[in-house]
Amino acid sequence: MIIYPVTTEKAINQISKNNTLVFSVDKAENKQTIKKFIEGEYKVKVDSVNVMNNFQNKKIVYVKLAKDSSAMELASKLKVL
Repeated sequence: MIIYPVTTEKAINQISKNNTLVFSVDKAENKQTIKKFIEGEYKVKVDSVNVMNNFQNKKIVYVKLAKDSSAMELASKLKVL
C-alpha cells in the first residue's frame, strides 16, 4: 500500500503550509483505499487525497488532513521531521 513518506523540500513545506503529507504509494491503489488506510492506521481525519503520477512511473499522493488533525504531529511520528 504506502511505500514511504516523501521527504523532499516541497513535501516538507506542504506539512507546515497546507497541513498535507506526501507519500509514495503502490500504482494499484486508489484515493478511497488510501484515505481509509491513513485514517485507520494513523488515527487522523483526512480531508482530501490528490494523486499524481510522476515521470519515474511512481504514484505520489498528497494527503490533506482535516483541521483537527495535525500533519506536524504525524510527520514527527513517522520521523519525517
